[in-house]
Amino acid sequence: MASFDHVRPNMEPVYLFKLIDQQKSWLSTRQSLVAQNVANANTPGYKALDTLPFERVMERSALEMAGSSPLHMRPSPSEAMAAAAKPAETWETTISGNTVSPEQEMIKAGEIRGAFTLDTNLMRSFHTMWMSVARP
Repeated sequence: MASFDHVRPNMEPVYLFKLIDQQKSWLSTRQSLVAQNVANANTPGYKALDTLPFERVMERSALEMAGSSPLHMRPSPSEAMAAAAKPAETWETTISGNTVSPEQEMIKAGEIRGAFTLDTNLMRSFHTMWMSVARP
């Protein structure tokens, strides 16, 4: 009879909750920039801002630098998120030099709302699944 004591199941940790939390932080940053753009829609010379796509932000912050000494400095996740703001690709520029397109900003706001809803539903579904497994 074969012994399977030495065989361990390949169980990886679930990082879904951390990923959703990171995306919610990114969505909050993007929502803030959209609100700032809308507030400055009539400001002469104002250049619209947007964030890098979430995938690019994750590529930047997914790797952590290793230090050979505890005294070495490491960038925090908030620094990676703060560096994610960039000039927005806009549809139009007014005569005054303003690059905010209200229609484009409302589309972004709808995308943000949809992503928040998706994150919330995913979190709720996984929470329900975890609770059903944990119940005796």
